[in-house]
Amino acid sequence: MSGSKRKHPSGAVVQNDRFKKQKHLPVPVPESIASDSDPEVETDSDPIVESDTTEHSGGDDGVSWPSDDDRTPGATLVLPKAEGIKGKKSTAPANDSNHLSTASKEAHAKQKTLAQERKAAKPNADSIARTKKLWERLRRKSHVPLEERKKLVTELFDIITGHVKDFVLKHDSVRVVQTAIKYANLDQRRMIARELKGEYRALAESRYAKFLLGKLLVHGDKDIRDLIVPEFYGHVRRLIKHPEASWILDDIYRGVATPSQKAIMLREWYGAEFAIFKTQSKGSVSGDLKMILQDHPEKRKPVMHALHELINLLVQKKQTGFTMLHDAMLQYFLNVTPSSEEMTEYVELLKGDEEGDLFKNLAFTKSGARVVCLALAYGTAKDRKQILRVYKNTVEQLAYDVNGHRVILAAYDVIDDTVLTSKSIFPELVSKSPELEEKQTKALLGGVTHLNARIPMLYLFAGKSKAILSNEDIESLDEVHSIRATTSKKDPAARRKELLAHLSPPLLSLIANNAEVLVQSSFGCQFMTEIMLSATGNRDPALKALIALTRSNIPEVKQALGLPSAGRMLKTLVQGGRFNPQTRSVELAEPPLMFHDPLYASLQAQDEVLQWAVGGNSFVIVGLLEANGFGHRTLLMDTLRKGKWKLEKAASQSVEQKASKKGEKSQAGNRGSQLLLEKVNEDKRPSK
Repeated sequence: MSGSKRKHPSGAVVQNDRFKKQKHLPVPVPESIASDSDPEVETDSDPIVESDTTEHSGGDDGVSWPSDDDRTPGATLVLPKAEGIKGKKSTAPANDSNHLSTASKEAHAKQKTLAQERKAAKPNADSIARTKKLWERLRRKSHVPLEERKKLVTELFDIITGHVKDFVLKHDSVRVVQTAIKYANLDQRRMIARELKGEYRALAESRYAKFLLGKLLVHGDKDIRDLIVPEFYGHVRRLIKHPEASWILDDIYRGVATPSQKAIMLREWYGAEFAIFKTQSKGSVSGDLKMILQDHPEKRKPVMHALHELINLLVQKKQTGFTMLHDAMLQYFLNVTPSSEEMTEYVELLKGDEEGDLFKNLAFTKSGARVVCLALAYGTAKDRKQILRVYKNTVEQLAYDVNGHRVILAAYDVIDDTVLTSKSIFPELVSKSPELEEKQTKALLGGVTHLNARIPMLYLFAGKSKAILSNEDIESLDEVHSIRATTSKKDPAARRKELLAHLSPPLLSLIANNAEVLVQSSFGCQFMTEIMLSATGNRDPALKALIALTRSNIPEVKQALGLPSAGRMLKTLVQGGRFNPQTRSVELAEPPLMFHDPLYASLQAQDEVLQWAVGGNSFVIVGLLEANGFGHRTLLMDTLRKGKWKLEKAASQSVEQKASKKGEKSQAGNRGSQLLLEKVNEDKRPSK
């Protein structure tokens, strides 16, 4: 009996649980024990002992122990070794192992035959087998000539037409339909979409067929989209919790759904009522929760409860990457009462994700970034510190993202502890020290010329300038600033000044060492302009680097200096401040930049004043004449007066412009030279 105790020939009691339900190969018995005349000792001729279902008397699992009488005096008892336990090599005959190998091969061949028979017995077995061979050929796009591919696609559609549903729910044959969609024309794709009508929710819930649904939407048109998307109406709350369907549902919401379709899907988050009963509005459907609650204030409590419940469920399940979730979270945040218990609980929910994945995912979508900005604005100092800690080693990615950089701007404007801000953001954004390393310099130069990454570097210097901020950025900052008035204690000007003291040194160092590179791009010129006007600290090395550009012999630098972007930069620096179009005056920087005198000295030393006055940089010379504190105005006017004929020639030069379809000619000379000529004519001093 299995598991029983029996007496060993040596007198010891043996527990057989060790060998319980194990399979063993035949164990050779020593000659000292086994003999032809000993009927008690036998070896199993079968190469495999199925001990799982066979019980042996004594519970020895197929091994017979010799009796005390049969044991040869003086013989050594060799115990059988269980399979898998290291020991001496088996002395089993070679023909037993060959017999085992042959039996194993035969069993494997038999299993393979049975599997093929089962496949052949399934519906459409021949069609599926043929389509899989076509797929094997079609998927190697670069190895299949165009004409051959057309023939293969035609044959493939001949097989699957009318039977698409039979293919799409199998993991191997669904790939065939995906390939068919990829190479099909629009009519063929519409045919597949019509055949699958009514099955799209099932496809979304399938582990493999969901990819076919995505490919159909990507390669389809608006008719296919309008055929698919409505099938998800009324099922959003259930599908967003499904492990497979949730991702394709969010892809549909984010990528292909129209604003009206998005609104219908988002409204289902507000409760079962919005999924069962459709809107009665004949116009466009709105997903704005504030408008819904204004029309039906009595529904506020159940709607907010349903919304919070679903948000919390997905956050607890760590499924926080959905754009639809971020939109729903924003709607909840916008409709809670500030400083209320609801607001406190909601901020705690956001902070509850210890790994920080929620905040990281939120920052990279439009609605999610706004949620983070609101959390920073409404949060306490402790909340802000905890949120900022989440983005450690992520600041650079935020800066380059079209939405993520707004989180950095909000942190600048609401966190009162500027030391915390500078230690958390600036080392990743700029550098850990004023002395930039080669790798850091390369990364910074890339960020300066990037449309989004330059904004966190320039915002503290330029403020809410439309030259660097989009309308969405300005709206986000206005919202944060309105909340900041009641939640932050530090004066905004003092906060900005303290942050500038930390950010200025590495950026000034970048200009001092890389001015020749920065001047070659319009973004680089804008960057140098803003930094030089607003930076704090020692600006002399950077000023010298900018003056040295006028003496550079590098062809690319000389060409860049003649471009409008470089001209605007030099004129602004010469005037010593930004031009305000509302007051039509220059707002001088503090402390004064004093760029005009060294620039004029450099141009005069190279005898290039007149060359600049009649060339692409003529407005720089105009700026010199208009600059406050310029000490060489008389000398400059004398130089211009001597070259008046050159100014007249540049000012009156005609240029043929194709300004209209009629081919009209318009007289357009160098506008800067024209202004200089006017100033020379207005000068009543006697000529020398």
